[in-house]
Amino acid sequence: MYYNVLELKDIIQGEPDKFEKKVLMQNGDSCLTAVALKKNEIIDNHSSVCDACVYVYDGEAEFHFDAEKFKVKKGEILMFKKEHEHKVFALKDTKFLLIKI
Repeated sequence: MYYNVLELKDIIQGEPDKFEKKVLMQNGDSCLTAVALKKNEIIDNHSSVCDACVYVYDGEAEFHFDAEKFKVKKGEILMFKKEHEHKVFALKDTKFLLIKI
């Protein structure tokens, strides 16, 4: 995968009615992962061992952290600290890059 030019739209296709992810790079706990969610799909509560950010490149999703909710749409980035439990709810068919550092 290294030394390749990739187009975001081609990284992950988004299977019908199914959560999909593809790890593009990984070094220990740090990684770059492409994720696709279908409308109304949920990734349940979880946390990360690394600080992280998501870049939504298609669609729109809500990221829930305790009592706070962030709506992130195409072209936006959300950054968050490690060990903060959160869940993800897709408002539309959504694709994003997850970057853990």
